[in-house]
Amino acid sequence: MSFKYKTTAVCAPSIDITVEDGIVKDVIFTGGCPGNVLGLSAMVKDHKVEDVIARLEGIICAKKEPNEAKTSCPDQLAQALKAAIQS
Repeated sequence: MSFKYKTTAVCAPSIDITVEDGIVKDVIFTGGCPGNVLGLSAMVKDHKVEDVIARLEGIICAKKEPNEAKTSCPDQLAQALKAAIQS
């Protein structure tokens, strides 16, 4: 299953995800910090969706003011995966 997720409050405006049998097969961020999103994508490939969500959900971006830092690219990936498995 392929899924496109529109992010909020991060540099990358969207994430394209492919999940097969509960395993993350591909993650492509549109925009964002190239090294970080490429590294993040490589690290989650071939891992269980639930494991990726558990590890990434709740991580916040330290670049933002403390009262504004409610998400990050890793957290948005977790949200995207949650949306993907609910669709």
